[in-house]
Amino acid sequence: MNDPLIIAGVEYKSRLLVGTGKYKDMQESKLATEASEAEIVTIAIRRSNIGQNPDEPNLLDILPLDKYTLLPNTAGCYNVDDAVRTCRLARELLDGHDLVKLEVLGDEKTLFPDVSATLEAAEILVKDGFKVMVYTNDDPIMAKRLEEAGCVAVMPLAAPIGSGLGIRNPYNILEIVDNAKVPVLVDAGVGTASDAALAMELGVDGILMNTAIAAAQDPVMMAHAMKNATIAGRQAFKAGRMPRKRYASASSPIDGTFF
Repeated sequence: MNDPLIIAGVEYKSRLLVGTGKYKDMQESKLATEASEAEIVTIAIRRSNIGQNPDEPNLLDILPLDKYTLLPNTAGCYNVDDAVRTCRLARELLDGHDLVKLEVLGDEKTLFPDVSATLEAAEILVKDGFKVMVYTNDDPIMAKRLEEAGCVAVMPLAAPIGSGLGIRNPYNILEIVDNAKVPVLVDAGVGTASDAALAMELGVDGILMNTAIAAAQDPVMMAHAMKNATIAGRQAFKAGRMPRKRYASASSPIDGTFF
């Protein structure tokens, strides 16, 4: 389908975004990323080397900038100052790159976002010239506030980060999608391909995932499955599913036939 994902005015063929953490080594991360056919790849600046540590393996060696759009994220940040500082560091390391994924966490156990701190950090970063894709909870009101603050994409969780629990509250996701004028991407909670397809069938514009692929027994195969599920879910959403009915409806009705 000629159905690109558009974020901050840039078109992408793939609606699947992937992370680079939790793999056994860089080679596995490289192979899984390639199998996913993702074009946007998120990296945790506080945990990944993209040049700030010259004596360590550089993630850019397996994720060349001429092939992938990097999405630096603020994973591990629990306050506004740390999140803003991390985004500014990423911009410096990547020669002015301004597309970032903001997350300000509020709890170490669940990794739920601190939504008030997230909104404050988003406002600072937008004023500072960043294009902010923002991780948030599945609250439609907060999603709207973040959009109004100037975020270029809103990324509600489907379930806690790394939980693999799937879409816990589809009705809130639907509400966010219905009210949004910027792309909505499910971020966190997807565990397997059926979760990805369901998320896309709700009408979200894309999905970001890491653990669901990296923690699979065969990450490369799972990455391929997630690619296919994302495509299938989007196609099903665009096609429009049949209405649900309480009773059977024959595939080949006999009305009007001759005996």
